[in-house]
Amino acid sequence: MRKPAVAAKGIYVSAWKARGASLEQLIKLLNDTELNAMVIDVKNDSGQITYDSQVALVNEAGSDDTRPIADMRGLLKRLKDNNIYTIARIVAFKDPYLCSVRKDLAMQKKTGGVWRDRKGVAWVDPYHPVVQAYNIDLAKEAAQLGFDEIQFDYVRFPENGDKVDSEVKFRNPQKLSKPELIASFLEKAKTALPNVPVSADVFGMTPSVAGDMGIGQEWNRISPIVDVISPMVYPSHYSHGALGIPHPDLNPYAMIHRALKDAVSKNTQLEQQRQSAAKVRPWLQAFTASWVKNHQTYGAKQVREQIKAAKDLGIDQYLLWNPGCTYSLRES
Repeated sequence: MRKPAVAAKGIYVSAWKARGASLEQLIKLLNDTELNAMVIDVKNDSGQITYDSQVALVNEAGSDDTRPIADMRGLLKRLKDNNIYTIARIVAFKDPYLCSVRKDLAMQKKTGGVWRDRKGVAWVDPYHPVVQAYNIDLAKEAAQLGFDEIQFDYVRFPENGDKVDSEVKFRNPQKLSKPELIASFLEKAKTALPNVPVSADVFGMTPSVAGDMGIGQEWNRISPIVDVISPMVYPSHYSHGALGIPHPDLNPYAMIHRALKDAVSKNTQLEQQRQSAAKVRPWLQAFTASWVKNHQTYGAKQVREQIKAAKDLGIDQYLLWNPGCTYSLRES
């Protein structure tokens, strides 16, 4: 029987911060605040596995050679002893490491060779059955190790979908559309994980648009499958005037309220159609986007404004993202 997902108020924790003094500081933060959850990298943005894995393809590829978390079971016990809900983050289809050692699993150019995005990063082909099995095997292992929930990030295709489609030869004999493939993968993952909640991260605009933006993420396909859906509604990631909000980074309350209002509306429509709908647990901004022209420093005040915007819509859970894993919830 699948356990229900906890109403998590969580933070992102990289594998490098999930140890030593950094870990103790983060545990203290959770003990001193209303926070109750940590999202911990199991497979990170580089495609590296953060602990000593027994998954066959991990060992074949050497994906866990760095393994910054020496004792994952011990870490999870330490967090459980502090009543911390643990979420395993698995970066699914952006996997430059696996592409470097198993080029046959990478997205391939129509002209031959491994395709790379505009930043030079290689992605695995989401259609490839070995790629799907790899991510699901890691999820199953994370659940067996004791994680309370499995979260899939980058469960999508690369951006600039039309350009990608013109350049990439996908391994797609079934002729599935991108949204069909993403939904199919999540269905397989959920079936393979009968005892833990499954969550998926989606683009912040996903609740507000009708299509998949060329990346395969359609709210109305994903929400009925997973237990929790986490739109990444970082104000800094919206363009000027997006959803009617000028300078989104300067208006965190308004931006979050507007974006999540669309998420609530989409879920209500699903429920009216007698479909299930995932719990909404947004990713909120806890970092300063200094590269944005009209930006501000994000501290406790800006984080609290976002939390309030979600709460005012009846959403009493959230995740905070800061790549450096430094968080402030108390206004000075």
